[in-house]
Amino acid sequence: MLRVLFLLCLGFSLTAHAQYNGPAVDACRAYAKKELEREGQKPKEVVFERDSALILDRYTRKLGNQFVSSILTGNGAVVLQGSPSAEMSFICLLADDKRPVFFNWLPRTDSAALPQCMRAEELRAKPRPCLELLQRIAEQDLTMIYAQRFQEANERGEKMLAAYRRSNDEWLQYRDAECARRRDYAPRGIAPDDVQLACVVDLTRRRALDMR
Repeated sequence: MLRVLFLLCLGFSLTAHAQYNGPAVDACRAYAKKELEREGQKPKEVVFERDSALILDRYTRKLGNQFVSSILTGNGAVVLQGSPSAEMSFICLLADDKRPVFFNWLPRTDSAALPQCMRAEELRAKPRPCLELLQRIAEQDLTMIYAQRFQEANERGEKMLAAYRRSNDEWLQYRDAECARRRDYAPRGIAPDDVQLACVVDLTRRRALDMR
């Protein structure tokens, strides 16, 4: 089956449809939860985002011995008890719109911190500790990458090292200014300080990706 997914990624010709909102969504979501439970995990809930990324591609051919009528792809999350949710993208193969035959999660690199800390009901009222945890993880990740890039710049001499330090300083100024700006546009029902901290997490994660 992994070979099948590899071939799909190479670009089988599929007919893309507009954002999908039919029975395959609930069927794949239930299938995904059962698969997680079968693997020994205990998700509180599996969520699919009903946004523009949720698309059903009509396939109508066999993959090996398995007939597949369609492929549902989109973004979602595994909601965990008392922990940040695991934000993912997914692919679900279906024999028909109500019968999934394969499901797989793929890590999302563009996930936002605020939904991670507000999907579970017990975190929604007080997301701050969850956001602080995500901030620590994001900053630890960035610090490790910074150490690698520092060593590379240092080996190339003072000029490169100075440019590296200036880049980091200017990025930090941008992050803090941008997150302060977003604080002023906090949605109703969400504390402005939480919006600001979520922004810090998101931009720190993005910086780590850019520096890899």
